[in-house]
Amino acid sequence: MEQWLKGLKLDYWLILGFTAQLLFTARFLVQWIISEKEKRSVIPVVFWYFSLAGGILLFVYAIKRKDPVFIVGQGSGIIVYGRNLILIFKNRNYKALT
Repeated sequence: MEQWLKGLKLDYWLILGFTAQLLFTARFLVQWIISEKEKRSVIPVVFWYFSLAGGILLFVYAIKRKDPVFIVGQGSGIIVYGRNLILIFKNRNYKALT
């Protein structure tokens, strides 16, 4: 691990990558907390916002790193997250967090 840290160059792209991953991870924490509170499985609207924001930033990061697997994975995810938000707003039968 120390060897890996020695070669680590902290730059804006790395900060962006970690920020993106943090947003992406936050969506699971929010979903878990709200589901526990509701005592049932719930996917709150904020889950999709975190997914979209984290997905877009990870997509940009993947392009910078020139990783085609990551680009395809995040690119397709962005479409799904965006589409879910469109469907939610078309329906308009939602609460702000649940």
